[in-house]
Amino acid sequence: MKPTLLVLAAGMGSRYGGLKQMDPMGPNGETVLDYSVFDAIRAGFGRVVFIIREDFAEAFKQGVGSRFAGRIAVDYVFQKLDDLPEGFTVPEGRQKPWGTAHAVRAARHAVKEHFAVINADDFYGADAYQRAASFFSSLPEGTTNEMAMVGYPLENTLSDHGHVNRGICKIDEQGLLTNVEEYLNIEREPDGHVRGNALDGKRHVVPAGSLVSMNFWAFGPDFFVQLEEAFTRFLAESGDQLKSECYIPTVVDHLIHGGHSQCPVLRTTSQWFGVTYPDDKPFVVESIARLIAEGSYPEKLS
Repeated sequence: MKPTLLVLAAGMGSRYGGLKQMDPMGPNGETVLDYSVFDAIRAGFGRVVFIIREDFAEAFKQGVGSRFAGRIAVDYVFQKLDDLPEGFTVPEGRQKPWGTAHAVRAARHAVKEHFAVINADDFYGADAYQRAASFFSSLPEGTTNEMAMVGYPLENTLSDHGHVNRGICKIDEQGLLTNVEEYLNIEREPDGHVRGNALDGKRHVVPAGSLVSMNFWAFGPDFFVQLEEAFTRFLAESGDQLKSECYIPTVVDHLIHGGHSQCPVLRTTSQWFGVTYPDDKPFVVESIARLIAEGSYPEKLS
């Protein structure tokens, strides 16, 4: 069975000022998502599942999802604040969803095959999808518990217009992920050092050359079982906090250290860029135009 592309598209775009998933970036009105799905199709993915919010579902389906009709199977699932394991409820006053792990969990009933996870507003490049597809095709038949991560150098993922959040990774000599920790508010500071807030609440220098997770993951279907356990544990420990979030890198880190799985890092030659802030858009538009001029993409996606 061909793998599925699971797209995290439920974000509010608070720093961007709107639904950046639907903002045109290509010469003919293409969104970043158009290029992501185009790359996934030519890498051999057979379906795309969008994780969205109900309040903009119709606009998203008409403005984004309809563009892929006849090219790849398309499905939708909703990330809902009150979609929680049995025994848990939303604390009074909480309005924000529970993070990327909660978003992926929303697809637990819709995805039964191997799948890759990406952000809707990130441009990952064709090589990244090829490497994920090659990883899936290399697995022994019947494998359901393998996972991998596509990795990018931190310096290639910063924004000149504000801070970003990244999963900072450590890798052993075999190319396996040994540790991944979510850092928040990462940016280059006046002294030239790149710093971010670790989960311990303190601000740390992030070493040059660090490899980061851009939330491009490859998972087997058993990941949903492991995710349910991790998310339930998170809610028991931090569910009463109004802004606590459960991140995919944190779940993966727990699985690695618990001896439940190994996670090879798929180093990609692709160029990453994204649209965290409005001022990021001109660079994205220019970068896409350059890739088209180089022949990496057609002038008009079809």
